[in-house]
Amino acid sequence: MNTRRAKSRWTNTILVCRKCSKKLKGGFGPDGKKPLAKALRKHLQTGKGRMADAGILEVGCLDLCPKRAVTVVDARHPDQWLVVRPGANLDGLAHELDLKG
Repeated sequence: MNTRRAKSRWTNTILVCRKCSKKLKGGFGPDGKKPLAKALRKHLQTGKGRMADAGILEVGCLDLCPKRAVTVVDARHPDQWLVVRPGANLDGLAHELDLKG
């Protein structure tokens, strides 16, 4: 067998559309200049990589393409996508995604 396993501490995986984030050129965090994924990671202080508490990943285009917003998918609920506007309350978003900081 040519398969190996890698351990991770993730309790959840959040997918953030990279194309939406790039179009907005920031809009999140205390200064309003960070992309959503980076602002959420920093706000929750989840850590980085596989040893983080949760995986917050920027992925290719999710094909929803909302105007002036970012598409977010919680991997535990792939049937319920979120559209997040710039300046959104990161505490509220973390609660909605069931992320702990």
